[in-house]
Amino acid sequence: MEQINILKVQEYLNGFINENLYFHLETSNGAYSTLEEDENISICTFIRNNKIQFDRGVITGEGPYRVGLRLAEGWLYAEGLTDWEVTEQQQLLLAGHDKEGRVLIALELSREPFHAVKSL
Repeated sequence: MEQINILKVQEYLNGFINENLYFHLETSNGAYSTLEEDENISICTFIRNNKIQFDRGVITGEGPYRVGLRLAEGWLYAEGLTDWEVTEQQQLLLAGHDKEGRVLIALELSREPFHAVKSL
């Protein structure tokens, strides 16, 4: 992955408008957070291969960035994004990493389902 280029990411988001897509959304402060300070709890959200269609996609901020996707009945929103890449299958992968390189958030869009997760 490389640092987000806001203009290129916006271009990819525009290319997905009104298409039937699969999305992956994941947030986590990781189990490592509970090891560092006792008062922290581990949090996580994991949604994979759900279908989505949006009529507006926007990336904003000065880094870390946020992406909003306007759906027929609401919004999907991800904040804290730092890095991106496009796969050979034209999947848009966006992630937010902390200073140690650990993933804190991921938002991924694809025209095809993502491969199954082998283990959680």
